[in-house]
Parts: sequence; C-alpha cells; structure tokens
Amino acid sequence: MKYPLYLGIIAIALTFACNSKPETQKEVEATVNENEVSLTPAQAEHIQLQTGQVAFGEINETLKLQGKIDVPPQNLVSVSIPLGGYLKATKMLPGTQVSKGQVIAVMEDPQYIQLQQDYLNVNNKLSYATKELARQKELNLSKANSDKTLQQAETEYQNLKVEHAALIEKLKLININASQLNEGKISKSVNIYSPISGYVSKVNVNIGKYVMPSDVILELINPSDIHLNLTIFEKDLPKIGIGQTVIAFTNVKPEVKYETKVILVSHNVDEGGSSEVHCHFEKYDKSLVPGMYMNAELQFANQKVQFVPEEAVVSFENKDYVFVQTAVRKFVMQEVQVGETSAGKTAITTDLKGKQLAIKGAYSLLMKLKNTGDEE
Repeated sequence: MKYPLYLGIIAIALTFACNSKPETQKEVEATVNENEVSLTPAQAEHIQLQTGQVAFGEINETLKLQGKIDVPPQNLVSVSIPLGGYLKATKMLPGTQVSKGQVIAVMEDPQYIQLQQDYLNVNNKLSYATKELARQKELNLSKANSDKTLQQAETEYQNLKVEHAALIEKLKLININASQLNEGKISKSVNIYSPISGYVSKVNVNIGKYVMPSDVILELINPSDIHLNLTIFEKDLPKIGIGQTVIAFTNVKPEVKYETKVILVSHNVDEGGSSEVHCHFEKYDKSLVPGMYMNAELQFANQKVQFVPEEAVVSFENKDYVFVQTAVRKFVMQEVQVGETSAGKTAITTDLKGKQLAIKGAYSLLMKLKNTGDEE
C-alpha cells in the first residue's frame, strides 16, 4: 500500500517539473529570439553580408542651429526731443534710408522762442557785466570805489556766466548753435537731425501731435553691424569657440549662403537649457534685416570618435540599431547612440569596441527579423 502512494507522489513531481521547465526555457528563448536573427549561407551570400569592427578616427561635424538677425544696442537709436514740442513736418516712413546729419523732422513750440530770447538777453547782460567788472577793477585800484562794490560786480559777472553756459547747453538740446544766434534769427521751429546712417524702423507720431520729452518720435537702425543671434543647447556649448565659421541661409533662398564668424558665446543658460551665440556677417547684404529668421550650420574642429559605415546603422521606431554578431551568421540587434554622419561614416557614442558588426546587409537583417516577428 505504501509503494503506490510513494510512486504517485514521484509521478506528480516529475509531471510538474517537466511542465514548468520547458515553459521557462520557452520564455527565455522568446526573449532572446525577439532581437536575434540567423541566416543560412545562401541568405548571407544573397544580401552580400559583411562584418567588421568599429573604426577610430576623426569625422567632420556640423551643428545645425536656428536664430534671427539682430543689431547691437549701440546701432539702435530712439529719436526724441528733450524739451518736447509739436511735430511740424517729417517725410520719414519705415524703411526710409537716412544719412548721418540729415534733417528727419521739424518741431515747433513757443518755448523754443522763449529759450532763444533768454539766451540773447543773458548774452547782452554778460557783455555789460564784463565791461562793468573791468571798470570797477580800475576804480578799486585808485580807491575810487569800495571793495564791496567790486565784489558785487564780480558776483554778478559770475552768475551771468553760469546762466549763459546753461542756456547754451539747452539750445544744443534743440540743435541750435548759440554762437550763430542773433535777434534776427529767432525761430519757433527747430530741426531734428539723424544721429546715424541707416534706415527708419518705426515712426511713432504724426504731424501736429504734441510730443512729450519722453516720447520717441522715430526709431533708427544702423545695419552696418548687424549680427546673427543663434540659439544653442547647453550640451553643445563646449564645441563652440570665438572665430569659428558659421554658414547661414534663409528659408526663402536656402541656396544663398552667408559666411559669418562667432564673435561672442553667452555664458548664461536659460531654464530651457539653451544659450546664445552671436555671429558677425563677413559681408553686409541689404536684403538681411533685423528680425529675419535664419538657419545656420556651425563648423567646428574634427572630432575623434568611433565610427562605422553609414549603412551599418538602421533605424526602427525612432531608434538607431546595429547588428552585433554572436555566432556564425547569427546576430542580435543592439540599440546605439549615434552622432554626426559625414562622408558615408556615422559616429557611434555607444561603446562597441571589440564587437563584430554587420557593416553591410544590416537593413536586410532588420527586414528579416521584423518580418519573422510578424509571421510568428
């Protein structure tokens, strides 16, 4: 009676063991086979399969960037009238070319008349005070007047000199040359001159409008020093250096290339992990205006990397892979991180040193692997 019971227990245990082991092996094999592919000799010959290892050397890299044309602050000028006034005339429109010293607007206001009148009055008083001081000095030498009278003359002279100098500076604010002013040249209008050569970017007021001292009448741009402001990610900052060449082009005319040089690399990184690179155009083109968006390719020094032929890398579902040989005509698909591709060579940042790879026929291996998977 004991033997049948003992034998039954053994039979159940063996049955459980036999059933569980193949299932585990099957799961392992399924996991392995999911990324493994094998070829017959005929298939390997048909796809002209070739294997090899990664090579080490230099590869040309080009960093693709985007940005827009900008101008430095010293090339942007806001024109205003410090004393305020009414805009009498202007022929300026956005885009109008101007030269330094050119009249760009005419202002008028009664206060301009008053300022000129005050200057001429003080100028006359100062002339009289100068003569009076000289006379009082002569009288004082002969003791014909008191020291107090001489001191009063000197004080009056000094006060008028201060007032005279202040009025000259105020007249400069409205572009009036005090040395050329006389009673026959008093005017209610004053000219506004362009401080730079360039073009008008904005016209902010209309004729007849009163302009406050803080108001900007016109905005001017000197485009001779326009530069390209590019956005670069933090990880690429170590690759950038002053003096490097950047080739820029617009979306409208991508065939027209503009050569620029890196003149400044920002040391600030914003919350999005990007920074700025400023480039100077080697040759100015009038068709390039501030605010225009451009694409750019930044050339930097050759990088020492490990690389494989371009066709050894295949893409699948937005990831890059190579096929690593595990046995004769047997490969496993491995995900890799790739860098720049140049002259038929692709840089690989994943360490593949010492591994044998499919350097030709990788795409056929991918097709066979995925087609097999679909069928299963």
